[in-house]
Order: sequence, then structure tokens, then C-alpha cells
Amino acid sequence: GAEKRRRRPRGEGGVRWSEARQRWIAEKTVGYDPRGKRIVRTGTGTSQSAALRDLRRRIQDYEAGLVAGSEHCRVREAVEDWLRFGQGQAGEATRRRNSDLCKVHVIPKLGERKLRQLEPSEVDRWLEGLAPVLATSTLHRVHSCLNRAVRRAMKRGLVERNVVELAEVPTGRIGRPSKSLTLDQARDVLVLTQSDPLHCYIVTSLLTGARTEEVRALRWRHVHLEGGQMGIPAHLEVWRSVRTGGDTKTRRSRRTLALPELVVVKLREHRARQAAGTLARGRSWDEDALVFPSSEGTEMDAANVRRDFRRALRVVATKQRERHAAGGDAPPALDPADWTPRELRHSFVSLLSDAGLSIEDISRLVGHKGTNVTELVYRKQLRPVIEHGATAMDTLFAARRDDGPRA
Repeated sequence: GAEKRRRRPRGEGGVRWSEARQRWIAEKTVGYDPRGKRIVRTGTGTSQSAALRDLRRRIQDYEAGLVAGSEHCRVREAVEDWLRFGQGQAGEATRRRNSDLCKVHVIPKLGERKLRQLEPSEVDRWLEGLAPVLATSTLHRVHSCLNRAVRRAMKRGLVERNVVELAEVPTGRIGRPSKSLTLDQARDVLVLTQSDPLHCYIVTSLLTGARTEEVRALRWRHVHLEGGQMGIPAHLEVWRSVRTGGDTKTRRSRRTLALPELVVVKLREHRARQAAGTLARGRSWDEDALVFPSSEGTEMDAANVRRDFRRALRVVATKQRERHAAGGDAPPALDPADWTPRELRHSFVSLLSDAGLSIEDISRLVGHKGTNVTELVYRKQLRPVIEHGATAMDTLFAARRDDGPRA
């Protein structure tokens, strides 16, 4: 007689034909939830073997900690989820920047790709395609956005590995190099902007080297124009910035700077004008008021400072061109469109370096953790400083034109 058909062992699962779906269905219990309810994984296919293969894949996903249905998740969904829920305490400006980067550079290129099918080579090609149009720093930001989105998807069980971490960020388009004012140009800026409302801001930035976000956050309680006891000079407490949370860029960036006399004079004049305006509006003077507020009394943003700075430089450029046309010995006229407020800080470093100040002192003044950062960021503004050996050798073995060096 015909052999009795062997029953599949318990727990191995079963395969059945679904008339409604016109497909084979393979099912297996893979565990139980906290309520004791069975957790079942199901595979489908046009044949029994195809259904079993699909079932094995789904069981592997379950054992890897991946949630059911994760194979359908696309890159766009992971990115949008991270933008909405995964940025933690990031400020509004950072969130807006990340959203713009993702909407312009990530979602249009990779958004419809299934997250689990994304390959490292695809990420490499994507970054290489962006390299000709984005600066290296922007490339790193775009890569970071996608990397963090996929990392969050891993934590949520949507993908087993993060292929974005395997990609190397290429060198992007060369950006506009930072530059600094020469001594003659700096003198022109200090003199020819006196009638501009931003004049005191420019003087303070150029002569103290404070970052633009630090100057914008200054309040009068941070400014001590009369000095103090025991010979303490007039000084500025650079302890805050307009960054998220109000802290400076790093803890080492917190510093107290003695003020040059010109800055003291300009700040006194600026304070007197502010006090007069405050009294005219029927208000009392507030030591916690911003030193350089916007027209609404709030902290200025970077775009407004950049616009006002270039407006002030247009006056400088006009005066320089007039002087040059009259035959005067003047430096080339500045192009306002080529300059930003942060280059006042670069100019501060350059002028001090030209004056012979050591890189260690410059590093402390600008609030860097050490000289390595100063040399990396401001290498074009620093004079060669490793000259002590040559100077010592010149002293010990002064060259003579007639018979060579003296012993």
C-alpha cells in the first residue's frame, strides 16, 4: 500500500495553498510575546520551496531583531523620521539646516531606495556626485545626516547594518578662502566707518578677536569699562554666545580680555547713545541689555550682521577709490561682497602675528584649546614662527663677507 504521509514535526511550521491569494503560504511560530500570544512569521511564494525560502528570510530578520515589515522601509522614511524625532536638543537653526540638506541632497537621490537594499557603493557614488558642487564641510554634514538617520533606523529594528558608516567622504569643491585685512586696510576700516551704526561692533570685533556669535551675545554686565581694583584694566567677559544653550564654542573659549583704549572709548560712546535712547523711550537703563541689539532689541542674527558689515565697507571702498583717483598712496579698494564679519577675527590674528606676538599668546586670546587649532584654522594669517633657531645661529656664527663665519 501507499506509504503514510509523514507529518511535519511540531514547531517546524506548515505550508498551505491559499485559494484567495493564489499563492503558497508558509508559517512558523518563532516565539511568544509577554502576554503569551504566539509570534508567527509568514512567507509566501508561487511554489512551496519559494514560500519556505521567504519564511526562512523572515525568521532570520526576526532573530536579527528586525521588525516585521522592515523590508519595505525606504531611505526617505528613515530620514524623515530622524528629522522629526531624532535630533535631540538641536537648536532651530540646526534643525532647519539639516532639513534643507536632506530635502535637497539626500531624499531626491536616495529617498526611494529600500533601506535594507542600500549598498556602500551607492553611498560612495552619491557622495562623489555631490563633491563637485558642495564644499567639503557641507559634504560631511550631508553624510552625517544620512548616517544618523540610518543609525536611528538600526536602533528601531528597520535595518541590520549601517552602510553609510562605511563610506569615505570625498574632498568637495574648494570654498572661498578666508583672508585678513592688512594694517593699512584695517586703519581705513576703523576710521572710515565711524558714521556707520555698526562702527562700534566692527572696532570691538577687530581689536579683541571675539567670534561674531560672541560679540552678538554681549551684554553690558559683561563689559567693564572702568577696570577694577588692584590695577585690573578695562576688560570684556567673553563667556556667552548666541549658540544653542548660550554657551561659547568650547569651555576653553570662555575668556576675559583686556580692552584696547580705542575699544574703551568707542564702547563708552556707544553706551551713552544707548542710554539716551532708552531714557527717551521712558525706560530706565538695564545692565543686562544687549550691547549690540537688533532694531527690535533682540540678538542680531548672522545674516543681518553680514549685510550691515558690507554696507559699512561700501563707504570704505568708495573713499579708497576716491583717494586712488586723486593720486594718493592708498591700498587697493576693498570689495565689500568679498568680506564677512568673521574675517575681522582673522585680521586680529594676522595683525598680532605681524606684530611679533607668539602663537601661544594668540591662541589664548582667541579662545583656542591649544596652538594646533590656531595653526590649522589661521595658518594663512600666521607669520612663520619657527625662526628662533635661525636667529640663535646667526648670533653665534655671524657671517662675514670676507672670510666666512666667525668661530
